[in-house]
Amino acid sequence: MLAKRIIPCLDIQDGQVAKGICFESLRVIGDPLALAIYYNENGADELVFYDIHASNDKRAPFLKLIESVAGVLTIPFMVGGGIRKVEDVYDCLRAGADKVSINSAALKTPNILTEGANRYGAQCIVASMDVRLTDAGYRVFGQGGKVDTGLDAFEWAKACESLGAGELVINAIHCDGMQAGFDLELIHKIAESVQIPVIASGGAGKKEDFTALFKLNPDSGPSGALAASIFHSRALLIPDLKMYLENCGIPMRRSL
Repeated sequence: MLAKRIIPCLDIQDGQVAKGICFESLRVIGDPLALAIYYNENGADELVFYDIHASNDKRAPFLKLIESVAGVLTIPFMVGGGIRKVEDVYDCLRAGADKVSINSAALKTPNILTEGANRYGAQCIVASMDVRLTDAGYRVFGQGGKVDTGLDAFEWAKACESLGAGELVINAIHCDGMQAGFDLELIHKIAESVQIPVIASGGAGKKEDFTALFKLNPDSGPSGALAASIFHSRALLIPDLKMYLENCGIPMRRSL
């Protein structure tokens, strides 16, 4: 089994970290730079920063925040939000990000994944998918998880891989903030259908949820877990989680 990654997610709204439920009812959590330093010092393998309204507001990526975060982190971090063209990818990487998450832009102009991978390497191009379970099955949603694109989640995941994405982040909207566990069917079916790493997002509420995620199919399952509420509230500390997972026979990315 490959080593697994624990990745806190920081959703940015008006310059502050915020968190909601099912992409709604956001509340302020705290300062992004202070939280970045905290997670850097407390066992996170990577961090993710999403400017959650940038695409809908047609704003550019938050380059000043990226530069500030890059100055305090010793772990990799990914940024998303406001990416509309491949030049935005370059700006984020130049500002210090290690990876760039592309969501809305990939739905509108899928070739951005190909062009980004060709220019900067697939390892820094991440396709982020907002997925909701509907009566028609698992569908990809756009515009901040509000609009059903009509795309089948499993087909879109394979398409993103073929277009050049080096990693997938699967955001299960219906699980977001619920703390009732990851959508194992969704995550594992996607992970088994592609060859690139898959990161699960949405639903973590206790340490056993991570065990269920990583142990269901150790060899072809997700390579990492992304979570927010459970880490921001300090209900679960990352060093304790990683110790627990190691004791369960799940290898972790960094030594404890």
